[in-house]
Amino acid sequence: MKYEIRTLPARKRIALVAHDHKKDDIIDWAWFNREVLARHELFATGTTGRLLEEKLDRPVRKLMSGPLGGDQQIGAMIANGEIDVLVFFWDPMEAQPHDTDIKALLRLAAVWNIPMATDRATADFLMTSPLMHGPYDTKVPDYTGYLTRKIPV
Repeated sequence: MKYEIRTLPARKRIALVAHDHKKDDIIDWAWFNREVLARHELFATGTTGRLLEEKLDRPVRKLMSGPLGGDQQIGAMIANGEIDVLVFFWDPMEAQPHDTDIKALLRLAAVWNIPMATDRATADFLMTSPLMHGPYDTKVPDYTGYLTRKIPV
């Protein structure tokens, strides 16, 4: 497979998502990492965005609630190259009515080689990485062959 280089800017666009039972965790984590997060542009699904904005006292671009399409909005932003990092505190112990949307979001982050954390420890490692503080060249698969393939009819 061929790859192309995409440069993530020093000021990254970070999507923050948390399931209901993980909202306290992501708010606590964001407060702990507030100085790093202040250097970046934040996006979040519905309630998580409102809670983060209140706690951090800084703007967060709020999308729809996850079950109402927010997960898919973030997925579309990833596919369009509009999100650089995904932090998604998901609840592996609770069945979610929009589980297929969650799986699709995680899949898109992997497809487009987006740095992603799904728990606090990984999110801490991601935020403290020296690579978070400057531009970063990431290899993104070139899907031209897939998009131009001949499909038998």
